[in-house]
Amino acid sequence: MSWEQWVSIVALVLAVAGLAVGLAVWRAVKARTPSFSRDEPEAPPAEDDDATPAGPPAVVFNPSKTADGDRLRALVTQSAAEAGLGEPLWYETTIEDPGLGQAREAVAAGASVVIAAGGDGTVRAVAEALAGTSTPMALLPLGTGNLLARNLDLPLGDEREMVATALTGRDRPIDLGWLRTEPLSPEHARREAGSPDASSAASSDKTDSAEAAEGRYNDPAKPEDGSSEGPPKVEAGALPASDPDKEHVFLVIGGMGFDAAMVSAADDELKAKIGWAAYFFAGVKHLTGRKVRATLELGTSDASETFSARTVLFANCGRLPGGVVLFPDAQLDDGWLDIAAINTKGGLIGWADLLRKVILQGIGIRKDLVPYSTGTIDFRRARTVTVRTEEPEHVQVDGDLVGMATVVHARVEASGLVVRTS
Repeated sequence: MSWEQWVSIVALVLAVAGLAVGLAVWRAVKARTPSFSRDEPEAPPAEDDDATPAGPPAVVFNPSKTADGDRLRALVTQSAAEAGLGEPLWYETTIEDPGLGQAREAVAAGASVVIAAGGDGTVRAVAEALAGTSTPMALLPLGTGNLLARNLDLPLGDEREMVATALTGRDRPIDLGWLRTEPLSPEHARREAGSPDASSAASSDKTDSAEAAEGRYNDPAKPEDGSSEGPPKVEAGALPASDPDKEHVFLVIGGMGFDAAMVSAADDELKAKIGWAAYFFAGVKHLTGRKVRATLELGTSDASETFSARTVLFANCGRLPGGVVLFPDAQLDDGWLDIAAINTKGGLIGWADLLRKVILQGIGIRKDLVPYSTGTIDFRRARTVTVRTEEPEHVQVDGDLVGMATVVHARVEASGLVVRTS
């Protein structure tokens, strides 16, 4: 045969092989764990029908996320009219109140749905206000990560369809994650003095995005006697009845270590220019940073395990920007937190190996055939978890920096929020 025929045969073989691989990958992706544990949401009890608000839709809008707020408002108003809904209530966030107060106003006004139009910080603030209510939260994602919207499979590329979903989509309950930190010890506090993160170690009022101020759980009240005595020690997984004001809500992932340090280092101007990829450049600075040395306490058991890792993550769901599936088993309505201790060794080789693992599990391949691995992901599941570290570490929730801490408590609130989906 001529060389042209040989080339044709090789090309045909490669094409067939590529098609086979493509089909295998497609099937694996289709078979991966969906965001919800049930295909259809459970119907609410008949006696709860009257509890569902029937007023106009409301929008909590972050004006810093788009320069064309008037056009968006006109689109929402027009779409609401076409759907036979009342004229939408419109609230704008401020630095002082990034959405919590506005969402509460909307609930008090009887809004049938509260639409969070902004970044992940705006979504967190609105979710915090709606937690435990029957008022659904809808999303118009305008931010860098848009983490929850990706896990809900919302049509991010079609603004008009996003608005239609927000106004007329299906309502279904999801879980909420809650995270709180204990104040740093006097020694650690002195060591961290001057750090831009240290002031937010016990509060959400100074986050990286300035969007998570004013939480449902903020700084603890000082003792009535005026003493400076700190809050009582909290056992693993427990929340102090006398000090309930230090929790931060998260809908996707909270973390301690490398991931939070990456959030801290991300440049706001770069995020505005290139989006979520800015976190990649920030992460490069911390690839060779120190490891988290800590103990992990699951549930209310006294048992604990010591570990060393680059980062510890607490997930309500598992999909990140770029199609990355970090927690292949995490679901929004399963009543569990998925916990991962992620570690690498061998420098860049370890990070490359970790990336390989993440890609494989993202397409449904869980079993690692490589006998020796330099990147590891150790999964756990619990409803409450406590992590205690030797040194202060950065802590984040859904991309907002909480601060520095040596003790983090996280828990899941099953079906704590109603969201609107397509």
